[in-house]
Amino acid sequence: MEDRALNEKESLALISRMIQSSKQNMEVGRGNKLLLWGYTTTILALIIFALELATSWDVWSFGWLLLFVFWGFISYVKKKEKPQVITYTDKAINQVWRVLGYMFVLTVVVFFTLTYLFQTSLTIICMPLSLLYIGIGVSITGIILQERCMIYPPLLAFTIAFYMLGVLGSPNITPNWIWWNLYFGIAIIVMQVIPGHILNRKAKKVCSKN
Repeated sequence: MEDRALNEKESLALISRMIQSSKQNMEVGRGNKLLLWGYTTTILALIIFALELATSWDVWSFGWLLLFVFWGFISYVKKKEKPQVITYTDKAINQVWRVLGYMFVLTVVVFFTLTYLFQTSLTIICMPLSLLYIGIGVSITGIILQERCMIYPPLLAFTIAFYMLGVLGSPNITPNWIWWNLYFGIAIIVMQVIPGHILNRKAKKVCSKN
């Protein structure tokens, strides 16, 4: 059978189907990946915040490394339960988050190493950088899926991240590290949890129409 070039209408229809398929592949049960990661990260942020507030021990900040364990668990589950149809947009989104995930790992390794070598705590900078990575990932995913609810909310996360970086660079401000965990959790709610619920509501409307 000879291949036939698609006309403009057919190309747009194909792209639309690919985007819709990618939205469906993002779902985890009746939730989605935004909610899965959003709630996990927010709960962890609140737990670390509460423990540090109650004990004033910085050691609880190592609890953030549990996200690596969660990442490994999710990757294992994804390998066992692959979506039936993987579109180009699926691959693009996966590659975006894979690169950002590697950047997050590299950031943690570099700053933990520098902390060990220079005996000066530099790991706190991982928090604002992580917010930037997550926000960029959510926005790019929103652009690919044509979902405004994912494109703009990360701007709040960027504001919080820039505030953290500004405090770190200011010699006149003594940051309260404990509260940064709470700020981080709030940013995650805005750029992952809320958009996740909006996407679920849209999915339910589509399902009810069908």
